[in-house]
Parts: sequence; C-alpha cells; structure tokens
Amino acid sequence: MSDPREDRWLRRYRDGDGCETKLLCFAAAGAGASAYRTWALGLPSDVAVLAVRYPGREDRFGDPFAPRLEALADEIANALGGLTRHRLVMFGHSMGASVAHEVALRFQEWGCPPAALCVSGRRATHALAGRQMISGTDDEIIAHVVGFDASRAAVFADPDLREIVLPAVRADYHLVDDYVGGPRPLLDCPVYGYTGDTDSEVTPEQMRRWGELTQETFRLRVLPGGHFYLRAQEAALLADLSDVLDGLKSRTSTAS
Repeated sequence: MSDPREDRWLRRYRDGDGCETKLLCFAAAGAGASAYRTWALGLPSDVAVLAVRYPGREDRFGDPFAPRLEALADEIANALGGLTRHRLVMFGHSMGASVAHEVALRFQEWGCPPAALCVSGRRATHALAGRQMISGTDDEIIAHVVGFDASRAAVFADPDLREIVLPAVRADYHLVDDYVGGPRPLLDCPVYGYTGDTDSEVTPEQMRRWGELTQETFRLRVLPGGHFYLRAQEAALLADLSDVLDGLKSRTSTAS
C-alpha cells in the first residue's frame, strides 16, 4: 500500500519490486520533479528513479512555498523517511544539492544515512560564504536565470508562462540566499561530486570541498559544459552514476 505522504512528495519515474536501489533526485531552484523525467531510460532497470516534488510548482502548484531551505528539508525527510529501508542514493543539482545534503543529515541523525550522496553544481554547505546573492527584482532574477540557461528566455518572454513559472523561481532564489549553511556533522556515506567545467556558479576547486563533509570517500567528476551541463551530458552523467550505483550494490552486498 502506498504512503500518502510519500505520494505527495514523490514522482516515481520507475519503481517496483525489482528496484533494489532507490535514486532520490532533487531539482535546482525554480525547477521540479520533471527535470529527471528521462533518467530511467539511462539507468539500470533495478534502480528506482524517484524525484522530489517541491511545493508551489507542477502538480503541486497550489501548495505554499517553504519559508526556509531547512524547513523544506524537514518536510521532505519526515515524508520520505520510509525510503531509508532501501539502498538509498540521493542526487541533487544546484539548490537541490543543498536540500539533499540537509535531508541526508536528518536521515543520518535518525540512524539511517543514505548509501551515498551525489551533489552537482553547488558549493559545499560549509563553504557558502562569499557567494553571489541571486535574488532581487523580478527582472534581475530572470536575467540571472537566462544568463546560464538561455533555453528559459522564451518562457519568460511569454507573459502567461512567466506568471506561472516566476513565483517558484523567485521563492527558491530567496531560499538559496537565506541559507547560510555552515558547519555540519560529517556524513557516514561516500559523496560523489559532479560539475561542468565552465559553470559560472561553482568551480571544480569549490566542488572538491564537499569531500570535507564526509568520513567516507569523495570523488569529483568534471564534465564539459556550464551550470546545466547535465542536460547535454546526460548520457555521460548517467553512465557514471550507473557505475557508482553498481559499486554501491557490490559494497552493500559484500557487507551483508
């Protein structure tokens, strides 16, 4: 029987009895679960592909936005704690990396850390000082989005689409700016980092600082592209993730 709380917070692109590993995906600011709609096609068939449904967009358009990133992580962790019964791997891009890290810490505090945390295109939680603040006027926010994602320009140029899309972007940008991060307990799971080699939001050197947040191993993969490298490089990214997931499967099978 499905859990109503899980159903509210999850979109299941693939899930079933044969899916021993659950990949839980967290989208970037302004985006939603649909950012991961194609991933099941590029990952092994025994991997469930689950995407977090943030409030205030897509099929949760009428739900209120979270007041703070930490509050969003609290809600997600409380709703999705049942996933920790499985081999759970978490992937977050940009803002999603911070949310995924906070959720992973909550699961760990409850005695059930994920099997791995995968972070993409985002400075480490304890190394956010000095970053550029990104919220401002609506025109400034739109300029920032289009600056690293030109594909969104047409959406914002359409008044009706702008009215639908902009509130989630605005709310998430405020979440990101208000989130100060800082010291956090070390994770008891490996961390895998991903970034684009020309990302204007984070450098590979800044991404490597995620390695300071785990007692386990850390590894960084740099792929060609900017902040949304993972679109053009989806096949390469999912091939690497498949190797990561296969290694985790072997590791947990040996441990058991």
